[in-house]
Amino acid sequence: MFSHDPIEWPEEVEELVDRLEGEAGKRKLSREERAVMDVYETVPVLESEEGLHGFWQSGVNHQRVIASFEMVGALGMVDPLKASQWCETRSEDRNDYSETEEEYLAGIEEELFEGMDELVDALQGFVEEELG
Repeated sequence: MFSHDPIEWPEEVEELVDRLEGEAGKRKLSREERAVMDVYETVPVLESEEGLHGFWQSGVNHQRVIASFEMVGALGMVDPLKASQWCETRSEDRNDYSETEEEYLAGIEEELFEGMDELVDALQGFVEEELG
């Protein structure tokens, strides 16, 4: 549906996520570690066919996830996430949107995918600085 290449995480991010997933059952993750997990786990939802609609219809803690994107420095994704919050109050079926709503959401998603272009670098920098 969208013309964005799926994000491919660097090996060190994949290894960190695997380690954190294993540790999450044994201890409470720090806010910085939780931010990495939030970003990593949310990207597939945003890249799915449902896009931002799917994000807002999911059961995640939306405000925490948005704060996580902000914390890791993925600021180009924060505004589109906030701008699409109206999707949370919509029907579960994205096909129920009016033509105007769908066009508006598609425009927001274009901004989101532009922000995704910087996401890998932002997350890598955050991991190196905060979780080194």
